[in-house]
Amino acid sequence: MKTTIEINNQTINVDLSKPLDISLPIQANEENPLAWYLTEPTIEPVQMEDWVGKVSEGASVNFNNIYFNPHGHGTHTESYGHISEEFYSVNDALKTFFFIAEVISVNTTEVGEDQIIFQETIRQALNGKTPEAIVIRSLPNSSEKKSKHWSNTNWPFLEEKAALFLREIGVKHLLIDLPSVDQEMDEGKLLAHKAFWNYPENPRKDCTITELIYVPDSIVDGQYLLNLQMASFHNDASPSKPVLYKTI
Repeated sequence: MKTTIEINNQTINVDLSKPLDISLPIQANEENPLAWYLTEPTIEPVQMEDWVGKVSEGASVNFNNIYFNPHGHGTHTESYGHISEEFYSVNDALKTFFFIAEVISVNTTEVGEDQIIFQETIRQALNGKTPEAIVIRSLPNSSEKKSKHWSNTNWPFLEEKAALFLREIGVKHLLIDLPSVDQEMDEGKLLAHKAFWNYPENPRKDCTITELIYVPDSIVDGQYLLNLQMASFHNDASPSKPVLYKTI
């Protein structure tokens, strides 16, 4: 399934039969990643009087209700509506779904009790490249991220200047393997979110942030075609499924 694509004045070749899924699925068990002090998501059959929506209990179909929060229960993509007083749907922010992306691996810098991803670290990793999308893999990169319970861990976060730098070089879609681009306890400042979206001055309505991805070590740093898939929720954020294809 090899194809040639022209995108952003660049011609690339990709093999669509070799997708690299960097999303974390929502599952109703303790293996589900958790953040923001949430408990596990719930997936359970509908019950109406004596009827239970489960084939193993006599129904003709499995018919489940699902209770989850996109921000704390798995990979999700959000619009600037996540931090704005006015409602703005991520379903309006994301209208095209293929982008040239650069995968970079970055170390954090210890500052007191914090682990910060600085502008200079990202600038060096990009080495002059200005992709439309960036996929940030924080180091060390453990498979424990796939099921990590992040609440009260003071996770690593982006320096405000790092988010501003990404905005200034034209990155429109920021993907990261952490629960948030911002610090867990930041008194509601949300400096990286605001810097990336240029909020509230002049919000970048067609830009997105995707959090809680997982990029295995088998995916090397470099250029990829990103297919940013998302469920059609009329909400500030939606569960999403970013998929990479290595350019050849």
